[in-house]
Formats: sequence, structure tokens, C-alpha cells
Amino acid sequence: MTESAQSYFPSIPPNAPKATISYCRSVQEAPISALMGVVVDARIPERHPVTPRCRVRKMVGSTNRWRLPESLGSDLLGSSQAIKAVHMSYNNSLVNIITAESPVLNMNLDISRPYMFRQTDDRPITEPDRKYSQQRLSVDSFTVPATAPSVKLRNTPSPLAPIRKFVPTNARPATPKDIFLYHSKKSHSLLGPGQKVPDFGFVGPLSKYDVVLKCLNMDWELHRPFLQKADVLATLVKDAEDPKFHKYYRTPASETLDTYIKKNQFYSNDYKEISNRLSMVEDPQEEEVKGVDHPAHVSEKRVNSVSIIKLDCHDPLLTKTAMAVALGNLYHDELEVELEEVANVLAAASVLGFKALQNTCGKMMLENISHRTVCKYYLAASKYQQEQVVLACERWLELNLIPQMSCQIQLRDVPMDLLQKILKSNRLFTFNEYSIYRLLSYWLFLQLNPHIQLMPSHSTVLSYYNSLPKNCALVEKDEGQIYAPLFSAVRLTGITDTNHIQDMQMMNILPQSQLIDLLSQHYHALQGGGDMGSLRNFNAYSVRQGFIVDDEPHYHSEVLSLHGFHFELKAVRSSAGHVAFYMQRLKPGDPILSFRQCERHTFSMRPDREVRYCITVQQCNKGDNAVLTTGIVSQKFGLGDKTSRSECLKMEKLDCPVYVTFAVMFPSS
Repeated sequence: MTESAQSYFPSIPPNAPKATISYCRSVQEAPISALMGVVVDARIPERHPVTPRCRVRKMVGSTNRWRLPESLGSDLLGSSQAIKAVHMSYNNSLVNIITAESPVLNMNLDISRPYMFRQTDDRPITEPDRKYSQQRLSVDSFTVPATAPSVKLRNTPSPLAPIRKFVPTNARPATPKDIFLYHSKKSHSLLGPGQKVPDFGFVGPLSKYDVVLKCLNMDWELHRPFLQKADVLATLVKDAEDPKFHKYYRTPASETLDTYIKKNQFYSNDYKEISNRLSMVEDPQEEEVKGVDHPAHVSEKRVNSVSIIKLDCHDPLLTKTAMAVALGNLYHDELEVELEEVANVLAAASVLGFKALQNTCGKMMLENISHRTVCKYYLAASKYQQEQVVLACERWLELNLIPQMSCQIQLRDVPMDLLQKILKSNRLFTFNEYSIYRLLSYWLFLQLNPHIQLMPSHSTVLSYYNSLPKNCALVEKDEGQIYAPLFSAVRLTGITDTNHIQDMQMMNILPQSQLIDLLSQHYHALQGGGDMGSLRNFNAYSVRQGFIVDDEPHYHSEVLSLHGFHFELKAVRSSAGHVAFYMQRLKPGDPILSFRQCERHTFSMRPDREVRYCITVQQCNKGDNAVLTTGIVSQKFGLGDKTSRSECLKMEKLDCPVYVTFAVMFPSS
């Protein structure tokens, strides 16, 4: 078979015609149209047209999505279902409706043939396996209204298993034994000149394996000279008994078949004699009585002079495929590891004591940290003493926890202890203080709703928390106290926007008394000319605001407003080529202030204001963080040209992206 015949090139799917997606769109927009009520011209919204292949239901159950666009009026049950449909954008019912296979939604339908549904095993599996222990299932849950989604709280976050890959039915997946043979047959060091390693196995000296490793319910046929690269295997071989003739089964299937034959009464000698004696037709040729140990009854056994070693492994990261890759890399100097399996191969290399492979996996992990891999890399590196990888993952999260992880579903995989450590770091980058609170609310939502497969919208998260009982805050409940230390890392004094405070009040995660204290602090700070007298620790209570420079900037500007004082945060490229970062106090009539800021914010008329600030610029390149900071500086800001500008932080070379953070605090004056 030629190479072109073996290749598989899927055809590009055609664009979906409007007629095919009209039903899905009408189902999605129906609850929104129903909740809008009667329009000005009193027109009744049109339903989706009824066709022989598309019949719109007139009545639905309590678990189905509302799909009638007419105004609900006083229909309380319909209003409840419509509100639930709008708030839960990605519930199971809507996913089943949109992704269901039907004659209406099928684009490649052959009109000449009757429609038939495809078999289930021919479709990709997108639902991950959910494995819940009895202890986890017995945890008490919150008492929520009937309209809110049911949820079970857990003491510790338990991310779902990764989504399995889809393998076509006509493709034969590579087994761990195939992967091991692929790597091990590359070695020619023990072969004679001119000998070639065939595709079906080994010939020559390499075929004479002398060590059998029993690990992960498999027998790995190894060669003693190559095991010296792995310290654990070398020690096991050294302590093993002298090579003897051992009988063992090549595959578990052979062992199972042999055991069945030995235990089955049908193959016993007594039963054979009874069967011959009771036979109606006498056999002219007398058959030889075959015992249980006769080769005709038992499966083929492999007999060789080998040393058998055993290695017990109970690690969820350690898979048979990873063990096959690690053992196969013992046979050649150029180590080969797939990027998708690097964390599992690191676990196998650590168990085997294969230090060269451990270092290779560590280097690959350092170069490929992203929002998809950072959590898995961190857990594997922490378990197997890869300190450099652990540090690189922490540095990556300090910069990208807010910009990237906050909008990705992988946020649910971040462990609680790691999240708390990152939030308390002085190098954490954030756009503002409310971004941290919003991140924690999303993370907690994903822990309480592990079935969610897509990142929820802000309205969905807000509606969920608003549906919980209002008798006490979430972190004050017995089941929610475990999450209280996370929210203690939020610097609430930096949240000054009224819309943000209103959202926090609706969510009811923090106690209402804490929000009242926050408003009281803001009031006294405004009355005291901006003084934050009760807050003295700069690293714990300063107000942060930042931005990211993704390309070469000629000018970047943002406004920081705090207790009646307004500052412009700038990044400017000078004619000399360097980039300058500084902050400048704004006058009340400065044109850079927007109408919203002028309308909702107060202005302090104090001519000068003592400010403690710190400007930090960070860059990250493959685990190496470059940090440039002014340190904590105390300066009086006035309204004049000479006194309104802060200290300038300059950088000669700008490697994008650049994370710029301004931290500000007003001491008592």
C-alpha cells in the first residue's frame, strides 16, 4: 500500500445553510423574546414554521428549554422556565437540542435514501468520565431554590478527567507494546554488521532478551546492557537472582485462556474417557489420551533464561504508554518524547530513575507552559522534584492568572493551595482589584458545578450566586469556610466602582458586614482628603492597576481614580528608543478624563497629596522572568508641571508582552 493510500485527509465541511440552523436559532432566542413582553406595536412574534420534518412542541416538561416566543404575561411557570433557560446558557437540554442529529439538522442527507441515525460508537466521545467516590457523594449540599441548578459542594476541588480523543473505528490505535518496540528497535549497537532490524521484531543478539520487568500488569522484555541508564532498574537487576529458565505468558490473553482450559472440566482426562465410552459410533483409530499439560490444550509459552524483576507503581500519572516510551528511550541516545505525554513520561522516568529522560522532560515542560498545560505540569513537577519547572509554572501564573486563566475552562484545574500562593505574591499582575475577586468567583463556580464544559458568562455566574439562600454569606457556611482564605487575599479597599460593589452584594459570597466596612472606609477616606490611615502595610493594602503592552507602543495611557485623586498611567516611547513608564496627577478639567469618570467620581481640591507608589514592569520568556521596579517611593504630587509627575522607569529593550503594574497607597498626612 502506498503512502498516499494510507493517508487520511478529511473533507472540509460545507457552511451550514440558514435553513438548517434556523430551528436552533429560534430555540435559543425563544425565551429571550418571551421575557421581553408585548412590544410597542403589539405584534406577536412568529414561531418557527412547522414542517413534516420539524414539528415544534406546544407543551414542554419542567426539564426542557422554553421554546415559545409569545409573551408570557402572567404565566409564572413559563416565566420560571424561560428565566432558567436564559441564565443557564449551556445546560444539557440546550446542548442536546442544538447538537442532536435529525433530518432537519443534517447537511449531508441523501434524499434518495431513508434517513438513519449513525451508530453511537461511530461518534467522538466528548463527555469525560466522572468518577466520584462515596465519600464525595455524601457531602452535604447547599439548599438552593427549585429554579437553581442542583450542585454538591466538595471539601476539595476535583477537576474532571480530560476529554478523550476520538479515534476512527477503522484505525488501529498503537498499543503500549507497539510504542515500546518502535523505540527499542532503533538500537543497532548489539547487531552485527549488515544486519537489519525487521518490522516484525528483533533478530540477532537483540532478540535474546535476558530481563523481564513485571510492571503495570505487563511483561516488558528488556536487555541488561541498556538498563544501566536507569538507576532503579540497575539496582533491581543487581539484586535479582541469577538467570534461570522461567516459564511465563507473553500476553495476559494467553494466561487467561490457559487458566480457563486448566480449570474447565471439559478438558479433563476422566471426562475424555467417559465421552469415548458413551459414544454411539466407535472410532476406528484409537485416539491418544491427552492430559491437561499436553501442548494441544495449553497456549504457547515463552521459555528463556531470564531474570525477572518486579516494580510496583501506584501513581495515576503513570500510564502504560508513558512506561513504554520511557523504557524504549533506554535503547537510543536521542530521547524522543511526545509533547502531549511529557508529564506522564516524567512520572515513568522518575519511577525508573532515568535521569537523562527526566531532564529532557523538564526542558520540554519549561518551553511549553500555557493555560492548557500549566496545572498538569505543576502537579507532575511538584511530585517528582522538578523545582525549576515548579518555579516556572508559578511565575507564569503570577503574570497570566488574570489575563489568560480567568477566561479559560482550565481555571477549574488550579489547586486551591497554588491559587492562594499566587494571589498573595507581590509579583501578581492584575488589571485591578476587582479582577481578582471576579476570578475567585468564577473558580468557585466551577468547583461547585463540575459538569460545566464551557466557560460561563458573567451573567450566569451572577445569577447562580444570587439564587443561593440569603440567610448568610457563602463563606460563612460550614461547607464554604474552606474557601474563606482565598477571598481574604482580595484587597477590597481597591474596589471603588459602585457597579462592582453592587455585584459583590448580589453574589453574597462575602458577609454583608464586610461590605459595609468597605463602604465606611471609602467614606472616611473621602472625608479625610484621601488618607488611608488604618492601612499601613504597603505590600498588603496598596491599590493595584495594570495593563499589558502587546506590541511596540508609542503611547499607552490609563486613568487610576482613588478617593478624589486621578492619575494617568503612561507608557511612552521616546525619540532615543527607550520606553518610559510613569504616572502623572491630573487636574479636574483635564481632557483625558472621560464623561463617566467626571460624572461619578469626586475631585479633591487639595493642592498636594503625599503618595506611596511602586511601578513594576515584568517580562516572561520560557520560564525566565525579568523584573524591573522602582521600589516603594514616597512623593508629594501637586497640580503643577514639575510636581505632578512620578519617578520614571525606563527600559531599553522591550520583549512583548510586557506586564506593567502600578501600586498606589495614600498615607496619613
